[in-house]
Amino acid sequence: MQLECFPTTSRPPEIVPGRQQRGWMETFGDRHAYRCLPMVMANCTGWEILCPVSFTAEWNGGPNQRDITIVADHPFPEFDDFVKSHFSQGVLTFHPGYLFRTPDGWSMWAMGAPNHVKDGIQPLMGLVETDWLPFPFTMNWMFTRPGRVRFVKGEPFCFITLVQDKVLETIEVVQKPLERDFDLQGQYEAWRNRREDFNSRLRKGDPATVKEAWQRYYFKGELPAETGPAPKAHVNKRRLKSPRFGG
Repeated sequence: MQLECFPTTSRPPEIVPGRQQRGWMETFGDRHAYRCLPMVMANCTGWEILCPVSFTAEWNGGPNQRDITIVADHPFPEFDDFVKSHFSQGVLTFHPGYLFRTPDGWSMWAMGAPNHVKDGIQPLMGLVETDWLPFPFTMNWMFTRPGRVRFVKGEPFCFITLVQDKVLETIEVVQKPLERDFDLQGQYEAWRNRREDFNSRLRKGDPATVKEAWQRYYFKGELPAETGPAPKAHVNKRRLKSPRFGG
């Protein structure tokens, strides 16, 4: 399978595999935030498209295109086509610089990099049928209030990942009592009891528990209290391929 990336500009932005690191996660003591495996995996399950130049965008709160001003830190070729005020209403629009083509049945999510937080502006998400689309899409951010925001060179302005979305329409959503699944109930209760005991010992300052710091069942892909076999398909690291030039 291939994700084909056709440049639509002479200097397309760089595409890199999603990176685990987030500035706000680094500020936690012992980098505690990285213990949340679902969040870390979200950070790197896709590819980042990076700003080729640093710039400042400012919105005065008005409804028109001219109410957003955009200034690059230095002259940059095709900057006016890279980012602009296009849709009005405080929406900042980027052109990713590629026409993407995905395998049949696969669509592309275009969004902000997961868990990458920017004050004053919010990334908007789009689901694009890139298995047939013969033209590019835009990546849009909406100011959450009047003010000024900065995007720096190398910062992701768009995050792309793939999904087989059409099959979702065949999924039935069924709500069931937990008691109906005896094995699952037993695993859940074993986890809950161990978690309550661990947190109780942690609150009391038990030295061994404090040293352990956190329970790693999910991170390691283990079930509590040996209630069943460990899942074979568990993943706690992801290394996506970087783009390469191809014919």
